[in-house]
Amino acid sequence: MLQLRDLGLRRGSKLLFAGADVTIYPGRKVGVVGPNGCGKSSLFALIRGELHQDQGELLVPPNWEIAHVAQQTPSGERPAIELVLDGDRELRAVQAQLAIAEEQGDGLRQARLHGRLEAIDGYGAESRAARLLHGLGFTPGEERRPVDSYSGGWRMRLSLARTLMCRSDLLLLDEPTNHLDLEAVIWLESWLKSYPGTLLLISHDRDFLDAITDAILHIAQGRLHSYTGNYSACEHRRAERSAQQQAAFTRQQQEIARIRRFVDRFRAKATKARQAQSRLKALERMELIAPAHLETPFRFRLREPQGRLPHPLLVLEAGAVGYGERTVLAGLDLSLAPGERIGLLGPNGAGKSTLIKLFAGVLPLHSGRCLPAPGLRVGYFAQHQVDQLRPDASPMEHLRRLAPDPSEQELRDYLGGFAFGGDQATAATASFSGGEKARLALALLIWQGPNLLLLDEPTNHLDLGMRHALSLVLQEFEGALVLVSHDRHLLRVTSDQLLLVDAGTVTTFAGELDDYPAWLAGRQAYQDSPAIQAPSQDGTSRQAQRRAKAEQRRNLQPLRRRLEALETRLADLEARRGELERELALPLLYEPAAKPRLLSLMAQKHRLDADFEKTETAWLETGEALESQGGTP
Repeated sequence: MLQLRDLGLRRGSKLLFAGADVTIYPGRKVGVVGPNGCGKSSLFALIRGELHQDQGELLVPPNWEIAHVAQQTPSGERPAIELVLDGDRELRAVQAQLAIAEEQGDGLRQARLHGRLEAIDGYGAESRAARLLHGLGFTPGEERRPVDSYSGGWRMRLSLARTLMCRSDLLLLDEPTNHLDLEAVIWLESWLKSYPGTLLLISHDRDFLDAITDAILHIAQGRLHSYTGNYSACEHRRAERSAQQQAAFTRQQQEIARIRRFVDRFRAKATKARQAQSRLKALERMELIAPAHLETPFRFRLREPQGRLPHPLLVLEAGAVGYGERTVLAGLDLSLAPGERIGLLGPNGAGKSTLIKLFAGVLPLHSGRCLPAPGLRVGYFAQHQVDQLRPDASPMEHLRRLAPDPSEQELRDYLGGFAFGGDQATAATASFSGGEKARLALALLIWQGPNLLLLDEPTNHLDLGMRHALSLVLQEFEGALVLVSHDRHLLRVTSDQLLLVDAGTVTTFAGELDDYPAWLAGRQAYQDSPAIQAPSQDGTSRQAQRRAKAEQRRNLQPLRRRLEALETRLADLEARRGELERELALPLLYEPAAKPRLLSLMAQKHRLDADFEKTETAWLETGEALESQGGTP
């Protein structure tokens, strides 16, 4: 078990926490939460042995295998799957020792190493790595691409897959969902639920934490507190404690009153009834959690949109959009009105960001019409906005470019609401963390008073306090909101309507957000089922469809025959391996006089294993090729 005994830790002169007494038993799944800079990542570095405590003891079982995601982005020309296989350190060590034993002709050592390889599922390691990559969003066949051919975000997914490949006793994950979409987050959530080891998870995604964790370590104000249960249970206990203080309770009511004013104002209006009901549901949740965030430094409000709100703000008629000559979305008939709050759902690559870029004017229409209102003011947030911040400029200088007239005190007050106070308001952004840069980009966006907010993954790197503050201000926004996020809590409390982006079009999602994982599972089953075919989109006759299916079957026949031949060969090789293993298990074979026979059998076993692995790889690739062309293995 992992033990913290009167543990204290500093970074430089700053005390992160002191007097921590915690015992984490094997198999527990523990969330580590707290504001940015409180010491969460430093605690992980301490557990990995990269830092040393300032007081007390940290006891980690010496035989534990610890896995964590490396800070450095991977690079190189090696195939992606080889990078992922590196995560199983024992596998790589056994493979290296086996190569040496083969060079030296050491049959006894080869036998022992082949036995160990069998015990750790070394022959199925490549298949295991491919499943991890597929779960994290890589399509079949991409695992052979060079690492350098992927963008930075996808390389981070490769790093995560390499970490999950490790058969670890203790898994340390620091913000693993930052570079994932909602589909991959749901898959990772399922994987971590079944992880048999001990998990320490840093995350600012409350739904993700709630689904996985059974204990919480909360770090704040120099103390580390342990709570039993998931994040919501921890939050409720903190809320109950804070709500006992009258001053805190008053501030809580001020936060909630703004939402109530909206509900009271629009409850009776038919056009706003749905939104009012959505706010009431969100309010029930916020009344429970608001006191837990009263210590947050974030105190900001959305600026009122300038001028009268046009209605509608933007209209799309028979729109089609894409990149170059490739159309991604078509048949777009949408209207955005003030007060609408839309959450976009859909698989990775379906076109959610493409739709937001169309609304923002970043992408032109291929066809159709886009009619923006004369008074439309768009506020568009995406990760490239963070990258466009000038590293040599301070928050004050960035804001002054947008607002040359207000006084310095007014600008400082505004930045203070985003926790850029004191010297940080005039510090260069080059030294800022990812969360601080995201906060600054949001602050600059909100200052401009948009009446249409387009937010594409706005919560990456934001801590729980900032996410909570953002969810509150979005509730009172009078303009229209379109949101893409893997943070299901933010989607749940800010979206009144869910649109599904899939199969090249946009439709209303028939269900609640909690129904989306089941929809994803059903979609996958639909794609995998040979009995279900997509309906014709162009009115093709049934006879023509039958002809097309027959043509497809003829085209796929060579792949099917190759797959069957490979399956037969795999069965034959497996039977021959079994015979050899039974013979190698005979005690007489290991007497000195039998050494030539042993070496001969070991050489046969090595050739069979190599042949089996090569045949299995060919079988997997053929099956993937068959699936990619619409067939089933």
